[in-house]
Amino acid sequence: MKKIALLLSLFSISFPAFCQDTSTEKQLIKKTIELYFDGWATGDTTKLGKAMHASCHLKNYRDGKFTVYTREQYLSFFKPRPVPPNLQTRIISLDVTNNMGSAKVEISTEKDLFTDYFNLMKTDEGWVIADKVSTRTPHITGDACTAAGRRVDSLFAVYNSQTPGAAVAIVKDGKVVFQKGYGMADLEHDIPITPQTVFNVASVSKQFTAFATYLLASEGRISLEDDVRKYIPELPDYGHVIKIKHLLGHTSGLRDQAAIWSLAGSISGDISTTEQTLKLLARQRNLNFTPGTAFGYCNTGYTLLAEIIHRVSGQSFATYTAEKIFRPLGMTSTQFCDNYGKVVKNKAESYELINGIYYHQPLNVSNPGPSNLLTTVEDLTRWILNFEHPVVGTPALIKAFNEASYLDNGSKVILRIAGDHDTIFHAKGQNLSNYKGVEMITHGGHAAAFRTFMGRFPHEQLAIIALSNDEHNERLNARWQMAEFYIKDKLKEESSSPAASRPPVLKPTVEYTGDVKDFGGEYYSDELGTSYTFIPRGNVLVMRHLRLDDIVLKREGEGKFSGAGPETFAFEMAFEKDEKGGVKGFVISNFGVKGLRFEKVR
Repeated sequence: MKKIALLLSLFSISFPAFCQDTSTEKQLIKKTIELYFDGWATGDTTKLGKAMHASCHLKNYRDGKFTVYTREQYLSFFKPRPVPPNLQTRIISLDVTNNMGSAKVEISTEKDLFTDYFNLMKTDEGWVIADKVSTRTPHITGDACTAAGRRVDSLFAVYNSQTPGAAVAIVKDGKVVFQKGYGMADLEHDIPITPQTVFNVASVSKQFTAFATYLLASEGRISLEDDVRKYIPELPDYGHVIKIKHLLGHTSGLRDQAAIWSLAGSISGDISTTEQTLKLLARQRNLNFTPGTAFGYCNTGYTLLAEIIHRVSGQSFATYTAEKIFRPLGMTSTQFCDNYGKVVKNKAESYELINGIYYHQPLNVSNPGPSNLLTTVEDLTRWILNFEHPVVGTPALIKAFNEASYLDNGSKVILRIAGDHDTIFHAKGQNLSNYKGVEMITHGGHAAAFRTFMGRFPHEQLAIIALSNDEHNERLNARWQMAEFYIKDKLKEESSSPAASRPPVLKPTVEYTGDVKDFGGEYYSDELGTSYTFIPRGNVLVMRHLRLDDIVLKREGEGKFSGAGPETFAFEMAFEKDEKGGVKGFVISNFGVKGLRFEKVR
């Protein structure tokens, strides 16, 4: 009994030595590996030696020969040198158990890619490399795609084991010529991004919803000319027929669901479901414009498309797309997520950098259709290749799918006219335009802090896929640069004419006669089921909602104001008066809602 008590005592004394903050230990291991990288890059044997234990051996197998080097033999290979051009280093993975660890790292030079596996141990002097196995893969010099891939590496070199990052894939001439991950999928658990990392691709999802709609039509189960209320009768009758083709082309005139939720007080991270959205749409009394007469980007339309597929097929939208698109194409890591709580392996978290600290940007959405496709760059290459050699859909279907949408008057749907009259047309979840004279079909996405892009250059047989979990990813301006790496000889140089200098336009100071006190009070919208209170503070009017930060309004005219908050899209509003001159309510508009009315209740 005394022996058992003694053993338990020893166990309780020694156990804390193996209890550790894994995250802290991983940071210490990273410092050791960074020291190794620095020494390797400059030939500094002091740094290299400090990172490696005296008993460290280095092993590799090449040309049918197994070789082993001692630490001293390995260090003798190095001489002081300048950092090799285009050097890229990164930690692929880390694992820690008690005082032991393992790591996979890459060192890429002009000629070679070195992949090393380290075994590490924590000693009294800290973490050191106890053993290393290595392999070398020569870069194919002179190969254009290899050279372009290395330039892609340089674009994303800002991402590392301390940052979120991106996954990239390039398809050229019917082959996947580049796939790689940069940065971390999960900063808390030190999980790196790979081509197999699952991202929420946000609005890139729309083309899949549109394609599924085309498949259902090809089965004869719906017509693109059908009235949407044939399948969703609870949608209000606005006195105009809204057709399925209007939903596809963003020409329905329906209010955008994200814009409505913004005015209703929704904030980032709120739970959002298809059922909630359908109930909200049933309360809307007006359209933004007559269906088929204009373009208005509208997530609502794609929620309704997914719901039509669900009701007509008798399957969930997720099941229908899995059976009709993803499984036939071998997209085994792809799904439309209809339950935000579902566990999905290899899924990336999304992050925003605020004042030097990374924060999670949660995405609790169970509303597939306009967004919420979960997929990988590896799977998306299969989708890209389907356009060239169809497995799902016929060539005729794909041709129609890739063409621009049309207004009811027969003119193409214009998304916008960019500089030099470069017109961007919309085509069913895709945009048609050109880059330096080369035709392209593209779409981007943004949800929480996910930033995504997929672009095809059909005539050049080039496609670019870039998925990021970094809110600030677009600062890299990588999309078009990647295109230039692969088809530079096909691009025309744009003539840059200096902009004519114009004197600044000074707005005259306007004195408004109305007193902001006239607008104070509480206002309610039955369409949103929500209230706003307006509080006069001197000459300033403050807009208050139970769930939002107060918004200080900017005066734009007699009874007219504008504003925006951290959780609110920019809006304009105008107060209305009754016959006696008293304020009776206001109308408010933002990018996706026009003329929504609030009535004064007190």
